[in-house]
Amino acid sequence: MANTNVKRVKTSDLELKDRLVAIQRVTKVTKGGRHFSFAAIVVVGDENGVVGYGLGKANEVTTAISKGVEDAKKNLVKVPVLNGTIPHEQESKFGGARVYMKPAAPGTGVKAGGAMRAVFESVGVHNVLAKSKGSSNPHNLVKATVAALTELRDAYTVAGLRGIPMSRVFKG
Repeated sequence: MANTNVKRVKTSDLELKDRLVAIQRVTKVTKGGRHFSFAAIVVVGDENGVVGYGLGKANEVTTAISKGVEDAKKNLVKVPVLNGTIPHEQESKFGGARVYMKPAAPGTGVKAGGAMRAVFESVGVHNVLAKSKGSSNPHNLVKATVAALTELRDAYTVAGLRGIPMSRVFKG
């Protein structure tokens, strides 16, 4: 199910911070011996509602990370963050990884596992309860988490889509 309300963001006036989620050493066996290369998955964000992820592959770790950062800057999306948490509960999956996230009260902190934690910290969510089920593959976890975050809608967006004033959104 493709989300039509994904907002792409330009990198020109953003101050992005990158976080390395996982690095993997890959081996290719040739007749001359083993050839090692590296694959790095990186999450970038401005800690104010913008996040992106990227994959970089190279023969050296630093080159793989920098390629991952460049790829992540090309895939930035805008996410609604309200008072340091997400607007509502959300579930998503990518491959074998399933993620579930729920808003939390101020002071709770980020209750999430490794790959999900990096995404939440990059987007600027400070209070959230999150659970990952199924595969713990960091690539799929990051993709599922970003997919769930892009499906979030705040009350202003809902009011605009329905064409009603904000005061009528929460009435029964």
